[in-house]
Amino acid sequence: MKIIVDAMGGDNAPLQIVLGAVDALNQDKNLKVVLVGDQNAIEQSLCECKEYDKNRLDIIDAKDVITNDDTPTTAIRTKKESSLVKAFDALMHDDEAGGFVSAGSTGAVLVGAYLKVGRIKGVTRPALAPVLPTLKGNGVVLCDCGANVDCKSVNLVHFAIMASAYATAMLGVKNPRVGLLNNGVEEHKGNELTQEAHKLLAKTEGINFLGNCEARDILSGDFDVVVSDGFNGNIALKSAEGTANTMLSLIKEGVYSGGLRTKLGALMLKPVFAKVKKKMDYNAHGGACFLGVKKVVVKSHGASKAKSVTASILQAKSLAESKICDKIASGMSVLDKPETAEN
Repeated sequence: MKIIVDAMGGDNAPLQIVLGAVDALNQDKNLKVVLVGDQNAIEQSLCECKEYDKNRLDIIDAKDVITNDDTPTTAIRTKKESSLVKAFDALMHDDEAGGFVSAGSTGAVLVGAYLKVGRIKGVTRPALAPVLPTLKGNGVVLCDCGANVDCKSVNLVHFAIMASAYATAMLGVKNPRVGLLNNGVEEHKGNELTQEAHKLLAKTEGINFLGNCEARDILSGDFDVVVSDGFNGNIALKSAEGTANTMLSLIKEGVYSGGLRTKLGALMLKPVFAKVKKKMDYNAHGGACFLGVKKVVVKSHGASKAKSVTASILQAKSLAESKICDKIASGMSVLDKPETAEN
């Protein structure tokens, strides 16, 4: 299995991307990696690496880079020599390539996947789906978290089908419990979009729909999948991230400003804090999968270090081997044609 990696995407490219790719190669002897980017910069970064199987690593030279300042659609169409565009071209032209990883511009990755890779038949809108940690430790797929700001109810049904297949492949959940992000658990709560989506989800075969999910319950562990339009999903994601960072900062401030008793208590709780930090560490869980396109596309955090890149590459390989795209296509095929044709 070959994974294509955008070596120039992200805040820490190319060094951390290259280090992560090499570590992935050393962890999985059946993996091949293609690094796409400035060949001289990649080769310099490889000099920092430990031993690895050079026969399983290839480089595609790409002198240009798409940045966060570029307009995604324009950049994908005009920057033909960019690492991102050439990586997508390699993904589609190499039959051995099963997946793609980038820590670059989220907008450009999503536009590139949509235009270069293409949608699975029946999918109205591909969606971005990270796996978030939960209190019960099982993880939850949040879909969508930013790819589609404006949605119709049928889009949310498609998100539920795709995310359910993803939860099964990624989390090992056989019959994923699906919730609809809303401002109340009652069936009549929400706006016109969520009320209509609730009705469709409740009657769609193949979806284990439990009902509405309030934002405070996303990380409870009571749901395996939470579906939302990209606008509210992104707000929920960023709110959770911000709350976690704020709480950790408040705890640190309290420890540092406290007396001897506080510091002794913190010392005794250090193993607990370490366990919580590990559970919440995005670097250990790979990236967000762009569901609904014809090949596996994983978007890593823009600030990813080598550890996160390694996890994303192994995640992409695992998803490709699980045939996640075929499973999504199979799930979409059960829907009525009039609904799947709607945009």
